[in-house]
Amino acid sequence: MGNRITIPFGSQHVALPEPVRFVFQTENEKIIDVEVDVGYVHRGIEKACMTKFKYTQVGYVVARVCGLCAISHTLGYVTAVERLMEIEVPKKALYLRLLVSELDRVHSHLLAMGHLAEVAGYENLFMHTFRDRELVMELQELVTGNRIQFDYAIVGGVNRDLSLEVEKELREKLKDLQERCLWLKDVFENDYTIKLRWKGIGVITPEMARELNVVGPPARASGLATDARNEFNYLPFKEVGYKLITMKDGDIYARNMVRAEETLNSLEMIFNLLDGMPEGDIKVPVKGLPEGEAFVRIEAPRGELFYYLKGSKKLILDRLRIKVPTFSNIPVMKELFIGMDYADVPATVISFDPCLSCTAR
Repeated sequence: MGNRITIPFGSQHVALPEPVRFVFQTENEKIIDVEVDVGYVHRGIEKACMTKFKYTQVGYVVARVCGLCAISHTLGYVTAVERLMEIEVPKKALYLRLLVSELDRVHSHLLAMGHLAEVAGYENLFMHTFRDRELVMELQELVTGNRIQFDYAIVGGVNRDLSLEVEKELREKLKDLQERCLWLKDVFENDYTIKLRWKGIGVITPEMARELNVVGPPARASGLATDARNEFNYLPFKEVGYKLITMKDGDIYARNMVRAEETLNSLEMIFNLLDGMPEGDIKVPVKGLPEGEAFVRIEAPRGELFYYLKGSKKLILDRLRIKVPTFSNIPVMKELFIGMDYADVPATVISFDPCLSCTAR
């Protein structure tokens, strides 16, 4: 038996973009126990939305839960309010929401794939991926006016239409982005070093995924056909060519390839919706106050995002509750570490694309 060594991983670490802390107990570089602490940041966003902001302002506040998933958080909230208040959103607004939602997915997946390449020591691929992500941020700025905090979806629709000039530029840059993403997928599929580093590492079996409620790309990489875009009709995904992408190996490589495939499908959906963009208004007037309870489940880039809200005919909500994908995925991360080589920890963590700023909302 070797000596036991305690190794802290986070809350500040070169491989961690988020403030989460793992404390590993190891013997001969093998992990035998792990403790997890996700409570390093607490910003009180839910409480603020129940005490300080009108329900029409909450969408802007929850967008600050996460810079990468800002569109998803606002979309989840406004969809819940609209269902509670029986607001019928114009078809064109739904298409525009879908456009920015899928751009956000491409943006997030490219960051995850780039960061995963970085912790595998593939600095060149990391730089290529982040260069392409910059192009996505330019596209988001074209549509919404902002590169990060978009504030695009509002209760009743969206706050900005798509002009012919913007659409033309969008199509041109999307073609360039599509070619770059196809090249990235080719590298991930055929690079010997990547396969050697990621295949067979951090495997989540289908049974583990079901039992521990894994969501998002990690669940689909383990063969679970779970995707809120496929299960709920909050946006017209199936009208524009949505595909449910799953793989069966459940390892780091499979999680990365699910994101690569979903990135290409998102771009395909964007081209299709631009071709079939309906005419009409982009928003409707909002009258009345929320009364009752509503919840929605939407597919954020990292997985299922759950919004619950309760109102009693007041300007300020009685209750707002957010359950984010990373919170659902932490239990299986802890399970995976037991018996793993410590050297595989950074890549395993990043393969989940964790967002602790979402979790500590």
